[in-house]
Amino acid sequence: MALLVLAIIAALVLWVTLTYNSLIKLRNQVQNGWKQIDVQLKRRHDLIPNLVSTVKGIMEFERETLERVVAARSAAMSAHGTADAAAKESALSDALSKFFVVVEQYPQLRSSENVRQLQEELTSTENKISFARQFYNDIATQFNTAQQVFPSSVIAGMFRFQSAELFEITLAAEREVPTVDLSLKK
Repeated sequence: MALLVLAIIAALVLWVTLTYNSLIKLRNQVQNGWKQIDVQLKRRHDLIPNLVSTVKGIMEFERETLERVVAARSAAMSAHGTADAAAKESALSDALSKFFVVVEQYPQLRSSENVRQLQEELTSTENKISFARQFYNDIATQFNTAQQVFPSSVIAGMFRFQSAELFEITLAAEREVPTVDLSLKK
């Protein structure tokens, strides 16, 4: 009888240890996912001043567009937490897309090798940010699910694990379907 009780206690301790360790592993993956996003956001934040200074002289009368990009970048750099970062980075993406529309209106900017290269780097960075956000949301969902399903929810509650926030679209404009005009009219 005593041997059976010891076996049950050992199995229970083993289960608690394995469950706790799997939750820690998932939490660390969530933190890693966030750091991957952070690396790409830093790259984006570093590229923007170069782009702005490259086009500043030519776009002098488009000062408002440049100021919106700079202000959005500053706000994004001061974000705290996933939800705040998602909202501010969405605003920065919106400002950048409007900026690129304005750049397309200036032939001398479109033909500038520096501007094209910076645009390509920013576009590449935007893609990397999207993939990093997708990875983060996937691993955060796994972590949150592991905390909510029984019996690991008992361990998550005992050790006060917190759910990870997911990146969500916060700007209504990002949910709109883009209009594509493939006509050859000029």
